[in-house]
Amino acid sequence: MGHLDHAAFGLLTPALSYLMAVIGAALGLRCTVRALSATGRSRRNWLITAASAIGTGIWTMHFVAMLGFAVRGTDIRYNVPLTIVSLVVAVLVVGAGVFCVGYGRNRAVALLIGGLATGLGVASMHYLGMAALRLHGTVHYDPLLVALSVAIAVVAATAALWAALNIRSAVAVAFASLVMGAAVSSMHYTGMLAVGVDVAPAEESLPGATAMQFIFPLTVGLGSYLFVTSAFVALSPTAGEHAAYTSAQQPEPTAPAAPTTSTTSTDPSTSTARTTPTTPTATA
Repeated sequence: MGHLDHAAFGLLTPALSYLMAVIGAALGLRCTVRALSATGRSRRNWLITAASAIGTGIWTMHFVAMLGFAVRGTDIRYNVPLTIVSLVVAVLVVGAGVFCVGYGRNRAVALLIGGLATGLGVASMHYLGMAALRLHGTVHYDPLLVALSVAIAVVAATAALWAALNIRSAVAVAFASLVMGAAVSSMHYTGMLAVGVDVAPAEESLPGATAMQFIFPLTVGLGSYLFVTSAFVALSPTAGEHAAYTSAQQPEPTAPAAPTTSTTSTDPSTSTARTTPTTPTATA
């Protein structure tokens, strides 16, 4: 059995992967919060941005961590089409989860369904990415640790969506993002602990691309997307700010016209007030 190293570059890849998970979670939470306070096309657009942010952040986290993965006795390559499919699956399944929460009438049911869909999407992305692995030997998994990693993914996704439904302040979202980043990283490394490799040395070259040839450039590109989208979300006005701006642009109401002047006289015999219009007096 080959020796597996999950941090070939030391703490660099675990730290960077955690950072990517936190950024993706924070961006996804903020977009979901914006979506819940919007309507119509605006809500749809915010939910699409949330799905792409969460899916991209989790995928980037996974493959940044995989840059530090090495197996003694064999090189490692990645199947390019399957790696791209894992990214698409992550975004689409996470999108199903956030749209369920964004449009669900029953919050509790929507949260459970959305958390389950999003968690399974995260786990599917992870194991599709592992299926893209090419090396000299065979890969096998510990079923109990695989089940534990899937459970962690579902719980983490449900907690993230709950935070999106119930947390509004920026400080609370930042704290929730740190927790979610830790949960996603825990899911990844739990899944990696389930991996075992039986190395079978061979002379032929492996198909696919190395991590530096394919994954590193794509990871840098997606990481840049996350940073740019984060800046866009930070600079976009909230629903409250937009309403205040719209109210400030409305013209002020005009003053009402002055009332007609009149005089009031009282008849002492009947104690009844009578109002007669005032007539100007002519001058000679």
